[in-house]
Amino acid sequence: MPAAAEPAMAKDIVDTAVGSPDHTTLVSAVQAAGLADTLKGAGPFTVFAPTNAAFSALPAGTVDTLLKPESKADLTAVLTYHVVAGNVDAAALTSQIEAGGGTATLKTVQGGELKARLADGGVTLTDAKGNTAKVTTADLKASNGVIHVVDKVLMP
Repeated sequence: MPAAAEPAMAKDIVDTAVGSPDHTTLVSAVQAAGLADTLKGAGPFTVFAPTNAAFSALPAGTVDTLLKPESKADLTAVLTYHVVAGNVDAAALTSQIEAGGGTATLKTVQGGELKARLADGGVTLTDAKGNTAKVTTADLKASNGVIHVVDKVLMP
């Protein structure tokens, strides 16, 4: 009699992103910045993951410039600006926004802040430059945190 199949362990944040056809640019950027091992670590991490379309919407040449070896520090800053320590799922984020009177301030791993608000039936994030990204898919669970898909690249 065959042994019962082990329940599948959730993939870590990096492997979850690798499995997404909408996040190939993000995965390439994480690898170029040398952040894959960190984001495979224990965490927990909350990652606001821009889609390929979000990266494509940046000014021409921005992604190519960021992926150059001499731009590693800038790339690392942009990527870690999308990461918050802890496991902040949609329910927790919504509670923080409500407790904050309509706004939650999230401290990023990069050291900057993101402002989260409820808008149009979802969560929007505002970066240090005043740009706004919408969470398009929330609560992609990973073994070491949670991923929320966003429609824009946030800038520190």
